[in-house]
Amino acid sequence: MKLPLEISSKNVHLSDEMEELIREKAAKLDNIYDQIIGCRIMVDIPHRSQRSGMHYNVRIDITLPGGEIVVKREPDEDLYSAISNSFDVAQRRLKDHAGKQRGEVKFHEERPVARISKLFHEEGYGFLQTPEGREVYFHENALITGRFKDLEIGTPVNYVEQAGEKGPQASSVYLA
Repeated sequence: MKLPLEISSKNVHLSDEMEELIREKAAKLDNIYDQIIGCRIMVDIPHRSQRSGMHYNVRIDITLPGGEIVVKREPDEDLYSAISNSFDVAQRRLKDHAGKQRGEVKFHEERPVARISKLFHEEGYGFLQTPEGREVYFHENALITGRFKDLEIGTPVNYVEQAGEKGPQASSVYLA
């Protein structure tokens, strides 16, 4: 199916090369999900600043059966990058949409629960004790929620375990 495509620009001239890039990227969207009703791409330079120079905005509106995907990213100084980055986001969102249509659900592994067993506030690290009795090292930078200096022994946490240089370590620690 040929994707219904509308390309427009405001305050910027799109060269034939940039329009062709947009058409190629849009064709890839059609390969990901063949039920796209329409796709509108707007490229503009919202305002020009003497300090920061020109920044390009790329907005992509994809009309689908029962919905719409809109991609509007932060402005980029490079037009090619602005187009490519916006289409990368559009592809990810379209893949997610197609997966939901097929009934696919992303599986998120449940994080294990442990308790803080040892804390070394001055040195910035501690240990977690798992329900099986294993000790898992964690650094204060691995703490995602809460403040390290406020932690207490016995506090329950969720964590993501990985292999460290000297044994198991928690890469992400969340207060339970």
